[in-house]
Amino acid sequence: MKKGLFTQSIMDWYRQLVRNSKYRWVVLLGTLLYLVSPLDISPDMMPILGWVDDGLLATIAITEVAQILLDRKRNLRQAKQSPTGETPAEVVDVVATTLS
Repeated sequence: MKKGLFTQSIMDWYRQLVRNSKYRWVVLLGTLLYLVSPLDISPDMMPILGWVDDGLLATIAITEVAQILLDRKRNLRQAKQSPTGETPAEVVDVVATTLS
């Protein structure tokens, strides 16, 4: 397995968990605890390597929270502009797999 593919799959997994409203706050709280915890995948005592995992995780978390807030703002704006006054249908993100 290539390193880039492995990293991408972890990022996709994390992104799906954060976007799932059922697990969102648990994942974000776990992320915050990981960032302040002295126990890391790579310890923070190692000058650069120790900060890389924290930086990547914080970047992904902030990006996803910002995207969620932007989507919510966009949906509220569309609901206000709707001529019938009805709220738009909720978009559900589905990942399809093939069973063989």
